[in-house]
Amino acid sequence: MLISPAWAQSPAAAPQGGGIESMLLILAMFAVLYFLMIRPQMKRAKEHKTMVDGLQKGDEVITAGGILGRITRVDDQYVTVSIAEGVEVQLQRHAVQTVLPKGTIKTIQ
Repeated sequence: MLISPAWAQSPAAAPQGGGIESMLLILAMFAVLYFLMIRPQMKRAKEHKTMVDGLQKGDEVITAGGILGRITRVDDQYVTVSIAEGVEVQLQRHAVQTVLPKGTIKTIQ
């Protein structure tokens, strides 16, 4: 006989215990994810909401599209931004990305 018969082997026994360790590992990974990703994003969103709620006429802003201008009118959901003499665009409030210090536009021109 050229081929010897194969004998079935019993599967290796699964290690006992380890349930608590794996659960602690999952909780630790979630904690790291929360502190490195979720919490900073929530903080940034809160700061942006505060900034958008505090927009006033005369503020110099940069929009999400990169347009630099001065707010001429503020409504509940929209702001009107003057980007050049005689040119105004109407944007949603949350499209304002940054409020600049007063006089920034004059120093750029």
